[in-house]
Amino acid sequence: MPRRINRVATISVHTSPLDQPGTGDAGGMNVYVVEVARRLAARGVEVDIFTRATSRALPPVTELAPGVLVRNVVSGPFEELEKTELLRHMCGFTSGVLRAEASYDPGHYDLIHTHYWLSGQAGHAAKRRWGVPLVHSMHTMAKVKNAALAEGDTPEPRARVLGEERAVASSDQLVANTAEEARELIDLYGADPSRVATVNPGVDLDLFQPESALPARGAGPDPHRTGPARRRLGLPPDAYVLLFVGRIQPLKAPDVLLRAAARMLADDPALRDRLVVAVVGGPSGSARCRPEEQQALAAGLGLTGVVRFEPPAPQAELADWYRAADVTVVPSHSESFGLVAVESQACGTPVVAAAVGGLRTAVRDGESGVLIRGHDPADYAAVLRRLRAEPALHARLARHAVRHARGFGWDATVDRLLEVYTGALSHLAQARPHAEVTA
Repeated sequence: MPRRINRVATISVHTSPLDQPGTGDAGGMNVYVVEVARRLAARGVEVDIFTRATSRALPPVTELAPGVLVRNVVSGPFEELEKTELLRHMCGFTSGVLRAEASYDPGHYDLIHTHYWLSGQAGHAAKRRWGVPLVHSMHTMAKVKNAALAEGDTPEPRARVLGEERAVASSDQLVANTAEEARELIDLYGADPSRVATVNPGVDLDLFQPESALPARGAGPDPHRTGPARRRLGLPPDAYVLLFVGRIQPLKAPDVLLRAAARMLADDPALRDRLVVAVVGGPSGSARCRPEEQQALAAGLGLTGVVRFEPPAPQAELADWYRAADVTVVPSHSESFGLVAVESQACGTPVVAAAVGGLRTAVRDGESGVLIRGHDPADYAAVLRRLRAEPALHARLARHAVRHARGFGWDATVDRLLEVYTGALSHLAQARPHAEVTA
């Protein structure tokens, strides 16, 4: 029998759980790391999250929640770096992780869970030094992203592909967000199927709820989105609101929504007085070099006065944006899961999304939203027009969206992860006697 799991070392090199999701490299992975750590700690499993320090002002250790510590490891300059630049600082980061563990008695950590391929490099060294299992989550994969590159985006480098292949080979367990990602790990990276576990990410179902489910917000549903959320955000009660949430980069394809909105206005000029396109997020990836690109595109498409560009929002405000929107649009070229889609559905707002990756799991096509093959703005415009023209269809999707999202709670995610962790410990316990006999 494996020993009880008391403490997990979580490694997230390139983005800190303290960062605001929606800008830079912070996104759904940040939410994942934070929510899982908090819920593990609530069950008596302490979590130390190792990340790279990006400011001198950061203390070496920050308490994120009771039982959850963020360890800011000094490696490289005190500034945000492009992920391509981080690889040369991995030796320093790994040394910092190993030094932190060395200050405790042996066996301080029972298990390592690494997130993203860079973290896997540090996890591989820590696993060998500490003699504990390594669990790895890819979140995104170079081979998948390169097969679905957006126009103007930069291919992932060969160094990343090699790093991912090493992470797959050195991990005791691989966590895939969806069954499709599990197949990609097996087919594209040669992962052993017995070491791949599918664990759907979750959503905070206490926070992300429809307006009608909130205390003192009215007894009935608000199918026309005229309630308090719109008033708090300064949105007209009679507007048709299309919402994009996420990092502003080619991969996420906010331009598809802007071009679809322009086509809708070209087909129905009277809609201009009622259409609002809200883009909530900050520049990321290659878009950092062109932070005003989407604003310029909107102006060039004649969408001035229609589009609202908003900075990344804390989760409570983000829930208001979902409740205030008529439709959330997720036109990504690649998604390992699609947390935005599930959050939106949990708030009762249907999703129109690209039929790629994890979005095929996050959205139930024809029931909780609509999935579109490809990224032709005309196709998105046609679906968005239909949802506006057919209130009964929109209302049906909204009802089923809430029901579908309820299957993605974070507690279920942590239940499954604990099974994976226990399995990794059992595998290690069985392997040790065999190794001793054959030595």
